[in-house]
Amino acid sequence: MHRKTTRLSATPMNEQSNVAGIPVGVVGLGLMGSSIVAALLIAGHPVKAISPITPDAQNAYERIFTQLNYCLEAGLIDSVEKFRSMLHISEDYATLAPCEVVIECVIEKLEIKSEVYKKITSAVSPSCIIGSNTSAIPISDLQTYVANPERFLGIHWAEPAFMTRFLEITCGNQTTATYADRIFSLAHRWGKEPTLLKKDIRGFITNRLMYSVYREIFHQIESGNATREDVDKAFRYDAGSWMTLMGLFRRMDYTGLKDYGTILNNIFPQLSNTETVPPIMQKMVTDAARGVHNDKGLYPYEPGEGKQWDEAFTRFNQEIHQLAANYSEENVKNQLNHTKAKS
Repeated sequence: MHRKTTRLSATPMNEQSNVAGIPVGVVGLGLMGSSIVAALLIAGHPVKAISPITPDAQNAYERIFTQLNYCLEAGLIDSVEKFRSMLHISEDYATLAPCEVVIECVIEKLEIKSEVYKKITSAVSPSCIIGSNTSAIPISDLQTYVANPERFLGIHWAEPAFMTRFLEITCGNQTTATYADRIFSLAHRWGKEPTLLKKDIRGFITNRLMYSVYREIFHQIESGNATREDVDKAFRYDAGSWMTLMGLFRRMDYTGLKDYGTILNNIFPQLSNTETVPPIMQKMVTDAARGVHNDKGLYPYEPGEGKQWDEAFTRFNQEIHQLAANYSEENVKNQLNHTKAKS
């Protein structure tokens, strides 16, 4: 499929040179893991990638270079060829020995992660930072399986990792601030606008916000107050029209704060507080629905339609990546300063 190439802002070359001497490891090369590898490569890191699962290892190069070709089409890089020498893929954990940071990105099962951590810690130095891309398991639980747990933290990416500006860094109960601060600094070189959560709360920030929304939308559908289409339209054309620009608190500032005391007092008691899985979602699990990944989900899909949504999401992220950069807080303030200078 031909995509229009738009030049996007990538990590500046002087910053790339700063990270070129920092080897980073990634363990787990599924969709998310390969996307993280691509993000680290275009930032300038040499990457040691470990595939614990043989089928993933066999397809890893193709998957990662497919991601890099998306970066090429988006204008993030000029060529994919130089990255072949920066990437080493193996099933041998000893390959991680020189890494200063290792990011685990395997299945969300504690018994699997714990075994992976044992293999990582046996290969790397005691000062190597170990991070997990988990979005579900508390960091304080995971770090108990790591030697020198003070260097363990959550490094949660959003798909596609090479295009989105999101990165959520979460400290566990034993995490030392020095390690979190280093990842926070590196994240800016990865082209991210990172958040740093110093206390380990279940679901971290992003998931807690989103799951509170999920609970309410299922409640509204089950109550017969709205359809799935209604809910999605409300998000796409209201919240979706401003969230990338200003977020939630600045939105409240923008709309004015004087009425929020009355509004929140009236609305909060009406929101769902259910603690059970919605029947609609229970049915999805029972039916083995995986949405666009098997054309079976909350919406009906024709054969192959799920792949079209996946490609549309890639193109959309290319465009919104640049849009977010154009309207960053820094750019908005610079415009104010420019206006003041002219006057």
